[in-house]
Amino acid sequence: MEPMSSDHIHPTHSLTVVVGGNGKTGRRVVERLTAMGRPVRPVSRSTPVSFDWEDHTTWPAALDGATSAYITYQPDLAAPGSIDAITAFGKAAEQAGLERLVLLSGRGEPDAQACERILLDGPIPTTVLRCSFFAQNFSEHFLQGPVLDGVIALPAGDVLEPVVDADDVADVAVLALTTDGHTGEVYELTGPTLLSFHEMAAALSAAIGNEVVYLPVSVDAYATEAIAAGVPADEADMLASLFAHIFAGHNATLADGVQRALGRPARSFAAFAADAADAGAWATAADPAEGAA
Repeated sequence: MEPMSSDHIHPTHSLTVVVGGNGKTGRRVVERLTAMGRPVRPVSRSTPVSFDWEDHTTWPAALDGATSAYITYQPDLAAPGSIDAITAFGKAAEQAGLERLVLLSGRGEPDAQACERILLDGPIPTTVLRCSFFAQNFSEHFLQGPVLDGVIALPAGDVLEPVVDADDVADVAVLALTTDGHTGEVYELTGPTLLSFHEMAAALSAAIGNEVVYLPVSVDAYATEAIAAGVPADEADMLASLFAHIFAGHNATLADGVQRALGRPARSFAAFAADAADAGAWATAADPAEGAA
């Protein structure tokens, strides 16, 4: 079903632009706003009204008529070029007349926090969602294949991570987009428990019914394997460097952002794994349950 647009429903509701509307959190934000009957315009490089972080000429049409935006930056706010891009986006959003921004950010990333300050210090009321590692990386992104193969190789050592569920992130984003009282807030969003990747692999094994193991590797080994798997060399190097920073241990603390924003506990990794398995996230072609998922 195509998301509702501002052209044919609830003209009294303001239009929200979701930058990265096909992504893990963006898609969920679009689904929630649509279910609420609110006009929403998901944009990315592949949408009819396109938005390309590398092509500023696409921004005015994407933001036209909107009063709020949910912003996800690709590839990551910690990547080179993010500060310039967010600075330019803030100016474009002001010119477009936006009245509310919600920025997806990452924990323990200095460049990401510099991007946060650009918008928080700007003229448009802004809320920041500073997130830990997404549980859905295992079911919808680059770790889905390794989970299916039974071996998760990452340069993470024995670090503990408070993995957060993207559904919790989307719930907080929609709350900040649709209700008052969140201007200037920096919600640190984590799961309820610190877990090692060995423990995550065990939870995935229990949910799927097949053994999944975690294999710690070096940063260089990870980049080499990623390139061998077809990832462009510059992207593989960027990911390896990013993971080396993310998994350095400075994020091994819990935060109360989900509870503070939503008034309920964050979802557990075990609950995520069970729900994703039931939905067929790791079903294979030989699995007769795939067609019913």
